[in-house]
Amino acid sequence: MTNKRTKRIRTKLKKVSTRSRLSVFRSNNHIYVQAIDDSKGITLASASTMEKKLVKDLNGRKELAATIGRTIAKRLIEKGIKDVAFDKGGYKYHGLIKILADSAREEGLNF
Repeated sequence: MTNKRTKRIRTKLKKVSTRSRLSVFRSNNHIYVQAIDDSKGITLASASTMEKKLVKDLNGRKELAATIGRTIAKRLIEKGIKDVAFDKGGYKYHGLIKILADSAREEGLNF
């Protein structure tokens, strides 16, 4: 999904911040989040609803989004990364994207 909005958001993030980028992708059925170091071009950590151990007993997309947000935050903090730039990837900051971001902030990520 590389449309005008996505490119505009990503360009502004790279100009303003040297932090790692927390990129979100949302499909009809799943949510994927990954932390990317753009200077090296590597993925630092990732989480998604495709991971079976995360999604065992949860019902509802809102619970899944909150769980994914908490999981990515824990994985990044374990690696010593607390400051990231949130790349919402062309989606509105609303609904599942907002729930994911809020749960990541509650766990200690700064963006």
